[in-house]
Amino acid sequence: MKQLMLGNAAVARGLYEAGCCVISSYPGTPSTEITEEAARYDEIYCEWAPNEKVAMETAFGACLAGKRSFCAMKHVGLNVAADPLFTMSYTGVNAGLVIGVADDPGMHSSQNEQDSRHHAIAAKVPMLEPSDSAEALEFAKLAYELSEEFDTPVLLKMCTRVAHSQSIVETADRVEPAMRPYEKNIAKYVMMPGNAIRRHPFVEERVRKLVEWAETAPINRVEPGKDHKIGVITSSTSYQYVKEVFGDTVSVLKLGMANPLPVKLIQDFAGKVEKLVVVEEMDPIIESHCKALGLAVSGKDVLPMEGEFSQNLVAEKLGGSVHTGRSIQDPIPPRPPVMCAGCPHRGLFYILSKNRCAVLGDIGCYTLGAVAPLAAMDMTLCMGASISAIHGFNKARGAESEGKTVAVIGDSTFMHSGMTGLANIAYNQSNSTVIILDNSITGMTGHQQNPTTGYNIKGDPAGKIDLEALCGAMGFTRVRVVDPYDLKACDTVLKEELAADEPSVIISRRPCALLKYVKHEAPLKVDPVKCVGCRSCMKIGCPAISIKEGKAQVDATQCVGCGVCEQLCGVKAFQSTGKEG
Repeated sequence: MKQLMLGNAAVARGLYEAGCCVISSYPGTPSTEITEEAARYDEIYCEWAPNEKVAMETAFGACLAGKRSFCAMKHVGLNVAADPLFTMSYTGVNAGLVIGVADDPGMHSSQNEQDSRHHAIAAKVPMLEPSDSAEALEFAKLAYELSEEFDTPVLLKMCTRVAHSQSIVETADRVEPAMRPYEKNIAKYVMMPGNAIRRHPFVEERVRKLVEWAETAPINRVEPGKDHKIGVITSSTSYQYVKEVFGDTVSVLKLGMANPLPVKLIQDFAGKVEKLVVVEEMDPIIESHCKALGLAVSGKDVLPMEGEFSQNLVAEKLGGSVHTGRSIQDPIPPRPPVMCAGCPHRGLFYILSKNRCAVLGDIGCYTLGAVAPLAAMDMTLCMGASISAIHGFNKARGAESEGKTVAVIGDSTFMHSGMTGLANIAYNQSNSTVIILDNSITGMTGHQQNPTTGYNIKGDPAGKIDLEALCGAMGFTRVRVVDPYDLKACDTVLKEELAADEPSVIISRRPCALLKYVKHEAPLKVDPVKCVGCRSCMKIGCPAISIKEGKAQVDATQCVGCGVCEQLCGVKAFQSTGKEG
């Protein structure tokens, strides 16, 4: 049956049709929906893991047991999971194991623009790269065949545009292979040095066999053009842009396998055109491969290393015109990111800013605390880094920083990779204050459950970790809980913990304002007679508050009645509307 399907949903459908039985992932835009969509299929066990490393190891355990498995993550998540990935390349698999990784050219929701193809090359594992939803489905199925044929984990590389765009797919029935028998094999699966050194030659031989496969694989295809002057080698969304700009006027070698790359296929293609051009986002992986083969090729000398490509960019840099008639000539005004109205983090960040604290931040929607007017963030590096960094910061600067520096981290990020940093503070005893921003959900990626919420991926009751008890068990005698809507309480607790001469944890607890089960207070309004236009309420950067004709006003459609602005108003101009929000 043919249907319009999101790229991530198509991957999930491919996993279903291929007989995948176990999926463990950590949410990360733009990969999140793969696992969410897969969870709709009752035949597949799906879960959110605490982090990507745990997810990949869980998927490996399932494939070792004899069932096809999968894990998904965004590009920076693959860094976290690199440890098991590189060794799984040596062990190989039992049943098929596919790893979904989604890159983010243009950094729509990421802190860097890394190219995951480097991981495939370094780990010496195959990587498939679909360019639309139809290929996303088919490549997911193909990945299992390659995994089992070549005894290897297989990376399936998505990107923001493929993951979040829709195109036509043709679905089929699920075919679930019989469970493969598990047989103890110490030489294959126990990677102590003596065994690992004997597995390395297997990896190198597998790469050679995969190159041979890539030479004639249908997913690497030549599309002859009317004009043989230019030949374009491309992949992923860049292929779509090339076709939209040039149509069938140029010859195209479309690569569906990102690693390993073919040799003879590329050489033969280059021999049939006068000029060879590589169009690929981010790093010059294909271009460098071509140059290593001794081919004269153009690519990054014309096209940028950074940012996301578009049909307009390809047309501008390579010549040609956009054939779709839908190119955007006028720039779209940027919409600056901002914390939502009623966001529980806003009040806490206001207090941190008011107290002129140095704030070592982390990855999550609360990173928006760095945005004006709060500007309450000094550093954001990677998941969990805030806690580890404050320990090092305070060890380096001592008493000079201890009383005015905090680390902030979300509940999900804390479970992901914050616990080990907190253990380091407890063990090596820096006088550091850590604030866990507990909004009862994984917020930035769209409200996924985590080990602190008490629910699993399907919303059913699950194990729940008690943050206060956990911090106490780690050795913290000072663990405080505050409501971030209560500015006075936040200010008092913050001052007390910064003044304490020992490590401490503050848990700022209030559910995300966008959660469906959260009941809001009546929206507020401003009495224009009382308002003096002092703009104190604007210091929190709430999108529901604006200034019109010198007076504050509240957008009742956005306001959730949190009352933070009301606490800042010295003339008591904010009042409840008395209606339910």
